[in-house]
Amino acid sequence: MTDGGTGGAGRTRTVFLLAHTGRPAAIRSAELVVRGFLDAGLGVRVLEYEAQDLPLPDSVELVAEATPDCLDGCELLVVLGGDGTLLRGAEFARASGVPMLGVNLGRVGFLAEAERDALDQVVERVVARDYEVEERMTVDVEVHRNGSVVHTDWALNEAAVQKVSAEKLLEVVLEIDGRPVTGFGCDGIICATPTGSTAYAFSAGGPVVWPEVEALLMVPISAHALFAKPLVTSPDSVLVVEVLPHIPPGVLWCDGRRTVELPPGARVEVRRGAVPVRLARLHHASFTDRLVAKFALPVSGWRGAPH
Repeated sequence: MTDGGTGGAGRTRTVFLLAHTGRPAAIRSAELVVRGFLDAGLGVRVLEYEAQDLPLPDSVELVAEATPDCLDGCELLVVLGGDGTLLRGAEFARASGVPMLGVNLGRVGFLAEAERDALDQVVERVVARDYEVEERMTVDVEVHRNGSVVHTDWALNEAAVQKVSAEKLLEVVLEIDGRPVTGFGCDGIICATPTGSTAYAFSAGGPVVWPEVEALLMVPISAHALFAKPLVTSPDSVLVVEVLPHIPPGVLWCDGRRTVELPPGARVEVRRGAVPVRLARLHHASFTDRLVAKFALPVSGWRGAPH
């Protein structure tokens, strides 16, 4: 099954390239990918400030500003880098609606579809439009103070409410669907998507949720409480973390990239996002296989060799 863009009759297909130019591996990989696309007759578009660090031919199209409009007319967003670069690419993908294909140059890279040793295959599959597109659930986030919305944001992986002061706990009350569940002191609370279940939520002891499962997660971080288990709710639930008054302020992090201070008494509401992130997929491997490979899980010898 193919789900690539058509490009239109007589119109050059264009790929947008986003790379972590601070890494020598990303610079070499970008050079190989750009050359492959150009040789196949595809156009390549790059941010101007990133192009300064990349050995690119003059035929590469440069854009000055990193706005959603900079992907207009692009069939695909190809991202080269680690988890941070892939999350940066997700911001472009969500805002533009253009599918993102990630190539992992970091360590784990659950959002990536390919590794650095498969660059030739990435180029071939994109040129042939031999890829599928899937949608990943996001969350929309609102910060309320005194009955008013004072901040809005979104996340692909998680929205994390955390303490600022190292010596004092964050005091919170958790609500789900308008009803209080529990309250305690903690280092923070993670509200995650299934995609984010293998990221920060996983490190905090949360469950691994398969991407096909539609759900929201609420995972405490180092809670000082007898009942502080991770919770898995309906995708239509509204998760609320209320920072109690008369304590030091907290901070909200969305995907570890965007942050805002939470004054005492702030309420953080997290719900299913209105806009998903579209990911380009080259492989039909199950998430189970991806999980085993990414974490190098010890499965050898399990009930004999597969047939």
